[in-house]
Amino acid sequence: MKLPSTGEDFIMSCGCNKNTGKDVRKTVREEYGKIAKSGGSCCASSSCCGKSSPDSVAEAVGYKTDELEGLPDGANMGLSCGNPTALASLKPGETVLDLGSGGGFDVFIAAQKVGPTGLAIGVDMTPDMIDKARRNAGSFKSSTGLANVEFRLGEIEHLPVADSSVDVVISNCVINLSPDKPQVWKEIARVLKPGGRVSVSDIALLKPLPEEILSSIEALVGCVAGAVLVDETKDMVKAAGLTDAVFECKSEYFDSLQSFADPLYNAILQILPPGTEVKDFATSLNISARKPLL
Repeated sequence: MKLPSTGEDFIMSCGCNKNTGKDVRKTVREEYGKIAKSGGSCCASSSCCGKSSPDSVAEAVGYKTDELEGLPDGANMGLSCGNPTALASLKPGETVLDLGSGGGFDVFIAAQKVGPTGLAIGVDMTPDMIDKARRNAGSFKSSTGLANVEFRLGEIEHLPVADSSVDVVISNCVINLSPDKPQVWKEIARVLKPGGRVSVSDIALLKPLPEEILSSIEALVGCVAGAVLVDETKDMVKAAGLTDAVFECKSEYFDSLQSFADPLYNAILQILPPGTEVKDFATSLNISARKPLL
């Protein structure tokens, strides 16, 4: 991935400029298209996971080895910051929707949990990711016998999904990329059935990032700079009409990046105020909530 040449370009590439949603989406679509075409992880032609592999990243955030075995090649691109399928406690026969499904990693795991009577749908706004996921679906069917996955092209702010049609919504490290996060949460509430639930893993801020981070091209840590405060996320979930919300901070996610010698983590560490770490400012956040019954 070609790094932005200026602080202004960095802010645009990370989705931090909330007033230019069209440009933000265009940039995110282009960069994730590169990832899909390269077959690599989150830095397209080179790994941003340092000494780790995509599977080791997934295991570090809570995936079990047996969940990773047998997945289509390239479905796991090391883009996880949590395990929303585990949080969701998926049941056979349920319909589950994954926002920002990429190569289909969480969709394929969810499909095995909901079984042949269930349905796992992935939505992604990047055509190359959808193409990759649909190719992966063929090998998934061959290896598991399951034909219960769908991949739809669309924006998570405007989901191509009918009202009240989904039992569970999941998302893994994607909502922070959106330039209109309140709209994403409204869409989640719209597509959920009454009593349906949402389980999201995302990046959120514990406190505002230092100006040095926002103005530096090295602050490209999976778009941490595009994240919002935990309290802002809580307000958005409530405003969408979701209830029984639980928020769990998992700052050890950044410990794993440090242990993997993640180059982007190390670059940010160098420009943080002395004596501070990335996890002093940002966290992986698990979010669970429900849509009220009628």
